[in-house]
Amino acid sequence: MATIPNVVSNRLKSEVPKFQKILQAARDRDINEADTVVIITDMLEGVFGLDKYEDVTREFAIQGTFVDLAVRTGNRIDYLLEVKAIGMDLKESHLRQAINYAAKEGVRWVVLTNGINWEIHRVLVDGQVTNEKVASFNFLDISMRKSDDMELLFMLCKRAINRDLIEEFYEHRQACNKFMIGALLGGDEVANLVRRTLRKITPGLRVSADEIKQIINSDVIKREVSESDAGNEARKRTNRALAKLERQKAKSKQESTHESPPPL
Repeated sequence: MATIPNVVSNRLKSEVPKFQKILQAARDRDINEADTVVIITDMLEGVFGLDKYEDVTREFAIQGTFVDLAVRTGNRIDYLLEVKAIGMDLKESHLRQAINYAAKEGVRWVVLTNGINWEIHRVLVDGQVTNEKVASFNFLDISMRKSDDMELLFMLCKRAINRDLIEEFYEHRQACNKFMIGALLGGDEVANLVRRTLRKITPGLRVSADEIKQIINSDVIKREVSESDAGNEARKRTNRALAKLERQKAKSKQESTHESPPPL
């Protein structure tokens, strides 16, 4: 977990309950999108520590069209906000325009929110423009007694933006999740390790690494992990990474051999 400065922690503890009441009342009145934007702008300052006059703008145009809100704390746009009316359910279709805008401008993050529900999306450009939901939360359910809730809010705070902690948070989520760990558990390295350990426990045991892999993938790892699209993508990613490491290892060994002085 990122270390949250006391000044930020104290602000969150003070401002979050206040805005929870404001949002609850606004939902009861079923306010429109324009009024929701006003509350979001106040939240960016009160909760997230941004200066709504210097760091937040509604005048950011991409290809002649204005986005709802943009956060800029330095020379780059840190993230775009697509805001919907407080009573509207958030949908993937609401993101399309903002994601395309972000990709064209090199913006890495888009936040979709109706004030209560918040979604943080990473914009990916690799041949085609895609997005990945990195985190989501219901602001009314946020508890200042939960460190995970505090961390989620901190990711959008000015101090975290200046340290690029949201990118660090994303990389951690990418590298350490059930799909990546499942892919590693179901791979050759773990199967070989289990095989060696089993043979130590039971000398003379005849078991192959492939047999162990089959057991791990069919009986140990949940199907939702091993057979999902995310699980398949995680296996591809780990296989590519391990293959790259093997190539680097072989190249290093080859170079070391060439550089060795001839025997006397």
